[in-house]
Amino acid sequence: MTTHWLATWVEAHHDELVGVRRHLHTHPELAFEEKATTELLVQRLTDAGLAPRRLPRGTGLVVDVGTGPRTVAVRADIDALPLSDPKDVPYRSAVEGACHACGHDAHAAIGLGIALALAEASELPGRVRVIFQPAEERMAGAREVIAAGELDGVERVFALHCDPRLHVGRIGIKLGPITAACDLVELNVTGPGGHTARPHLTVDVVDALSRIAVDTPALLARRADVRARLLLAWGAIQAGEAANAIPSTGTLKGTVRVLDHAAWAEAEKNLRAIVADVAAACGASAEVHYERGVPPVVNDDACVDLMRTAIAAELGDDAVTRTNTSMGGEDFAWYGEHAPVAMARLGVHNGNAVHDIHQANFDIDERAIGVGVRVLARTALHALA
Repeated sequence: MTTHWLATWVEAHHDELVGVRRHLHTHPELAFEEKATTELLVQRLTDAGLAPRRLPRGTGLVVDVGTGPRTVAVRADIDALPLSDPKDVPYRSAVEGACHACGHDAHAAIGLGIALALAEASELPGRVRVIFQPAEERMAGAREVIAAGELDGVERVFALHCDPRLHVGRIGIKLGPITAACDLVELNVTGPGGHTARPHLTVDVVDALSRIAVDTPALLARRADVRARLLLAWGAIQAGEAANAIPSTGTLKGTVRVLDHAAWAEAEKNLRAIVADVAAACGASAEVHYERGVPPVVNDDACVDLMRTAIAAELGDDAVTRTNTSMGGEDFAWYGEHAPVAMARLGVHNGNAVHDIHQANFDIDERAIGVGVRVLARTALHALA
């Protein structure tokens, strides 16, 4: 295989991959509902002589290209977000309340391109497993893949994620944590209730909620190494209705995010202890509902080096840039519990207005699809070599 055969393949199949991406954008499907998406990908891969395997739920699939004792994997997520699409484009979502506002339609097209391109290669140094993962937005799809045994024997796993702040043709890489662990927290604070004229005769639930909301984030952060960047942020607070009545209940909802595995392991225990102490100081009772989400994505040094080499080989040294850590969660992290991983950021910005991922107006420069195919396919080949 010559150095630039992938570039030639991408140029010849650009319109086909863009067509797949636009079809998926027009027909988005939410987490664990990706049946038509799965069928389209299965058909395209089967037509190319490959043997895709549906995941047990029936949404999402995996396909192997090549043979041999060694296997590396690339991940492409395929689900959409529960948002309506306001864009004025021919491929606007035709499904009310569903939209590919995170670039998973592009990820799916990239995964398809990798499989089709490698299937046409004369010889591969091993097996490349392309994972078309469902339900990333629900933080659940990766564990479905793992439970199905599709990570067994996989040496390394690679992924790209669209980044609207990077221009097309640029790839952002980072050693170490690139996304954070993310857990959900809900607190229920209770007291007997009472009149606002006589707060000394009851428990002021509003005061207790306020103190928990203000004091707990700083107290929790102090129990972790500062380098872990532990962040507790509240998204909702509710208590009472009447101006002259102290309510008997109130709630707080938020997220805990952290970049370090050890701090993540201790976060729930520490939060429960701190909330109990602050609530008790106010005379209130607090019940903590804590839902563990995903671990941090911690990029393996060797995997990042492989990606850097592949990017330079396909696009040139200038295509490689550094990217920042995000405090957002990514269920790609679960693969990192089983094999070394690396995720990089794929530039999709075309010079127009920037709409962030998870904004309904989000769109991409479709030249990024071919860039993604070249980078991930080359990375997989380097990893096997």
